[in-house]
Amino acid sequence: MNSFLSLSITPLLSLLFLLFLFPSHSLNPNTFTSAQQSFLQCLNSSFPSNLIFTPTNKNYTTLLFSSIQNLRTLTNSPKPLLILTPTQESHIQSSISCSNTLNILLRIRSGGHDYEGLSYASTMSNFFIIIDLQKLNSITIDSSVSTAWVQAGAILGEVYYAIAMKSRVVGFPAGSCPTVGVGGHFSGGGLSTIMRAYGIAIDNIIDARIVNAKGEVLDREAMGEDLFWALRGGGGASFGVILSYKIKLVQVPPKVTIFTISKTLEEGATKLVSKFQNIAYNLDKRLFLQSLLQPVNENSPNKTIQATFSSLFLGKKEELVSILKQSFPELELNETDCTEMSWIESVLNFGGYSSDSPLNVLLNRKPWSNTTSFKNKSDLLTKPITEEEWNEIFRFLLEGNQWVMLIIDPLGGMVAEVSETETPFPHRKGSLYDVQYITQWTEEGIETTEKHLKWIRKFYEFMTAYVSRNPRGAYLNYRDLDLGVNGEGNTSYMKASVWGEKYFKGNFRRLAQVKSEVDPGNLFRYEQSIPLLF
Repeated sequence: MNSFLSLSITPLLSLLFLLFLFPSHSLNPNTFTSAQQSFLQCLNSSFPSNLIFTPTNKNYTTLLFSSIQNLRTLTNSPKPLLILTPTQESHIQSSISCSNTLNILLRIRSGGHDYEGLSYASTMSNFFIIIDLQKLNSITIDSSVSTAWVQAGAILGEVYYAIAMKSRVVGFPAGSCPTVGVGGHFSGGGLSTIMRAYGIAIDNIIDARIVNAKGEVLDREAMGEDLFWALRGGGGASFGVILSYKIKLVQVPPKVTIFTISKTLEEGATKLVSKFQNIAYNLDKRLFLQSLLQPVNENSPNKTIQATFSSLFLGKKEELVSILKQSFPELELNETDCTEMSWIESVLNFGGYSSDSPLNVLLNRKPWSNTTSFKNKSDLLTKPITEEEWNEIFRFLLEGNQWVMLIIDPLGGMVAEVSETETPFPHRKGSLYDVQYITQWTEEGIETTEKHLKWIRKFYEFMTAYVSRNPRGAYLNYRDLDLGVNGEGNTSYMKASVWGEKYFKGNFRRLAQVKSEVDPGNLFRYEQSIPLLF
């Protein structure tokens, strides 16, 4: 839902950023070249040379930056030895085999949206390879049974476009940002504007294909239910390379309704946010009502907080207005505030486009045009925050001097009707809202970055009293390395539990059991990969 966080840079700028951002780590160039050559020799003829990119290749930098969203994540990472762009399953099998043989880490990139850059960067090792899945992006829809096989390299926009080409009354509950990759988004959960009616993305996955640490290609039947469970919310990159997901499509009405209403503190925003928090998670399942909070007029005496309420309703505007006049009369919603459109047009709207844009804009894989660094953190709310407490929070936000936004998404509905152990995503009944804190900046320099990081960490600490506890929850797809990281080798389960239980609660232990069974050599490891159970 955060298209404003994306970035895009020209090849020349990419080269300059690469030279500036990627540190050398005092790595001997001969050692780098030797490791690179060893991997190439291992691949030999099993991987076509035109699909392999080395740092000396003229397209290497352009490819590396083609889907990078967050410049901050490159600051402490060496450059990858190679970027591999497989076009068939056997290419991935060869890559895994060589990674095993040479003990060189893999990074699996689908859309490049990982908030901490873990699909294209590493702070664990000087040697790693990127497997970039963007050429594995086919989508095959079976309209007769409303299912689709989606390869992991596809982006959400491609999925929505393919569905719309088949039917305007069929959809799928996944994220709003169209350039997000399927592989990471689905494997981490997949929140959406229609999740309260249909569940989150992983609740609608019925099969998957993966290449495991042995190089075997497995579907649901072959992998078994434990691994299939783990791939739906446990972060697929800990267990292998996900090739594709089979998803169950959902029926949507011919017309949906959207609206956006903004109010400042002077216009009663505090009371509205407080009332919103008391009702939005418990409204009609067809109604998604989120709130975005941010300081506005930042460089003037009129600095204030603006609360924006955005909604999608799976029905017509007359019924939506009737529902909210009863449950949220303070918002004073009228039919003139509402716009009816098809579901796919609402996808365009929430994706940052005009709802009358041509649908093929959803096929654009390039990040939005800016050069941004950002830091995100997340929380789960298990009880509403009072009006007095919101006043305290707004005072804190107004004292700051930087760009910041809070996004509050209601859960409840079908999300809460699934048991918290049914999938690794545990934020079900009792979790009322997912909250995302975002700060972003365009200025360069380590001091500037540290200033912004210090502020958002201070704000996260300030919010402790108002959010979930024991453990304090977090959403995996809003990756946050501040919660804790693994070491370079085999991090113990107890050490990893510091961050793991925040994402997964009690499901973390089962994930570690699955990891120990399917990847006992811990081939697929990264800063927050699922640990072995020891």
